[in-house]
Formats: sequence, C-alpha cells, structure tokens
Amino acid sequence: MSKKIKKIVLAYSGGLDTSIIIPWLKENYDNPEIIAVSGDVGQGTELDGLEEKAIATGASKLYICDLKEEFITDYVYPTMQAGAKYEGDYLLGTSFARPIIAKAIVDIAKAEGADAICHGCTGKGNDQVRFELTIKAFAPEMKIIAPWRIWDIKSREEEIEYAEAHNIPLKINRETNYSKDKNLWHLSHEGLDLEDPANEPMYDKEGFLEMGVSPFMAPDKPTYVTISFEKGIPVAIDGEKLSPVALIEKLNKLGGENGIGLADICENRLVGMKSRGVYETPGGTILYRAHEVLETLCLDRDTSHYKALVAQQFGELVYFGKWFTPLREALSAFVEKTQENVTGDVKLKLYKGNIINAGTTSKYSLYNPEFATFDEDDVYDQKDSAGFINLFGLPLTVKALMDKKNGESK
Repeated sequence: MSKKIKKIVLAYSGGLDTSIIIPWLKENYDNPEIIAVSGDVGQGTELDGLEEKAIATGASKLYICDLKEEFITDYVYPTMQAGAKYEGDYLLGTSFARPIIAKAIVDIAKAEGADAICHGCTGKGNDQVRFELTIKAFAPEMKIIAPWRIWDIKSREEEIEYAEAHNIPLKINRETNYSKDKNLWHLSHEGLDLEDPANEPMYDKEGFLEMGVSPFMAPDKPTYVTISFEKGIPVAIDGEKLSPVALIEKLNKLGGENGIGLADICENRLVGMKSRGVYETPGGTILYRAHEVLETLCLDRDTSHYKALVAQQFGELVYFGKWFTPLREALSAFVEKTQENVTGDVKLKLYKGNIINAGTTSKYSLYNPEFATFDEDDVYDQKDSAGFINLFGLPLTVKALMDKKNGESK
C-alpha cells in the first residue's frame, strides 16, 4: 500500500463499516489525517454524537452537510416525476441518496486538498458503483480507497470483533445486526434472517420497523389525505403549503401510521447477484401513487405510454449510479416537459397498508364526460368509428385476403 497518502476524506456514517475504517486507515496508510464527512439526508438521530465518535476513533474533524432539502428537490422529486422505480417495486431510496452525498464529499476533498477519498461500501454491493461514478464525474484524478476490496476482514462478524478489539462503541449487536440505510425517503433492511427468501419478514417484531407499523397493527379506521401538485411537484397536504422536507415528513407519519409502503424485494444487483431486502417507504409510496393518479387525467395517451418506457430506463440509471450522466439529464428534460400540466389535487384513502383512490381534480384534466358518457351526447358520432376501424384494421384485412388467395388459413 502507498505510504504517500497524507490526507484522506472518508464518507462517514458512524455505522459499523465506517467506524472501524478510521483506525484501519491509520494503521495501514502510515497514520494519515482522516477527515470524516457525513451527508445529512434525513438520518435523524443516527447523526447524534457522530462528531465525538469520529474524533475519538482518529478523525481530525467531521463535516456534517445538511443536504435534506436539496436531496428532495433535486433528486427525489425528479425521480418521482419520472415515475421511476427499479424492477417495479423499489422506490430507489438508497440509490439517489448516494450521488448527492458523494458530490458533497468531493467538494470537501477538493477544499481540503485531500490525496484520496475513502468509502465503506462492500465489493458486492451497488453503493460502491454509485459513490465512485460520482467521484469520477467530479474528480476523475482522485484516488479512491475501498477497504472492503483490500482488507482481510471477510464478514460483519469480523468487523464487530475488530471494533471490540479497538474499543469502538457500536449501536448494534450480533443479534440485531441488520444492514440498514436510512434517510428522509426510506429505510432498508438486509442481512440476518432476511438472507433466506423463505423467511417471512418480522414486521410485527418490536424494533424491526422504524418508520411505521405493519398493516395488521394499523388503525381500523381509514385516513384521508389530499395532496396538491403544481407541475408535478407536491406543494401542499390537505390545503396546507409545506416545504419539501416538511411535506415528506408529514406523509411519512401518515403512511407509517397506516402501514403503508412496505416492500419485500429480491432484486438484481448491478454486480450480477440477487439480494433480498425489506424497504420502508411510507411517504414515498403515497406520493408516487398520488402523482400517478394525477397523470392519468393530465397526460395524453401517447405521452403517457412513452413516459412509461422512460420511467424504466430512468430507474435503471438511478439504481446503477448514473445520475450525473448525459442520458439521465436528457431524460429529466423530457420528464420536465411532460409535467407542465400535471397540476391538481389527489385525494387518497389510507387503510391497513392499502392506498385507495378517493377523487382527483385538475383544471388541465383531459377527461371530458361529454365524450366519455354512455348516455346520449352531441359531440361524438358513433358511426365514425366504423371507418376508423376499417382503416386501422386494413393491414389485417389485406393479410387475410392474401392468405385466402394462396389457400392458407389461420
């Protein structure tokens, strides 16, 4: 290992991985200065006592960057407007949090004149790609240190042993050692019993869920909520204008109380293997549904169908860590154009894990009851459909006549 590295900026969460990385870097890189950086994207109490812990384990300082509002407005909302999900169910909570954190780390590394950036991502996961693609986009010459790819530690059990040997305090133990990622948008759970897809998640076990309750524990009475959008951006709940952070927090509370937003997924990681995770995304699940419902009124058929194709591509780009790429930016430009008339109010009923549509209004609604009615109307001549069908079906007619002429039949 190089001995020339004098200053390292570390992506620091205070969790198991990054807690032991500081002393490990000191031991293996000839005692360099370690500057810890945490991006606050809504981890809440996880940031409590972080500076004291970082310095106690060998860091010279800790930066905590408040990224919450930027995270929601510049990453979450554009992804939600796209309708982007990964493999149909994952609302990308970890995926779009990594680029904004990595960019903040690069900014500090440049300001501090660092020789390297270090992260605690494993060599099996997606996050190593998300962090490093962002670093390459903004600091292509920066050296990257990824201990999981080079050290002798092989498991989370060995990490705990290392921490204990170095007197590093941990908030976990061997029995509750789920791998978790928390931010304002979601909370993920991986590891332990969840590694076997045959095991049912312990939703009702005390302490497992953190953002809400299981549907079975939710109230027997439904909760109504109305979300107002302007150009595809949520701006108010039940008529109350809210900041982006406050709006997500309120939806998280409402969703969590009603058992909304639990997803048990076996997904295809970028590196090729499948992994099983349980995700809590209460507010995000409500927001996605409300936005999708409003678009059914405000988008024309061709745009809506094409946007569904864009959504899948957009979701893969975010999952794969390609946020800062020309294609993602181009797709965002397309999505932004589609949102010009996505303005209105969506009322939803929340009940024991279910989201039920309860009424939608928009001044830009393309739904016209004069055309859609089953009753008599003066705007649609049903005889016109015969000519339309004849032309629309002309290729089938020509093919059938040719088959008949050649003695072929279906």
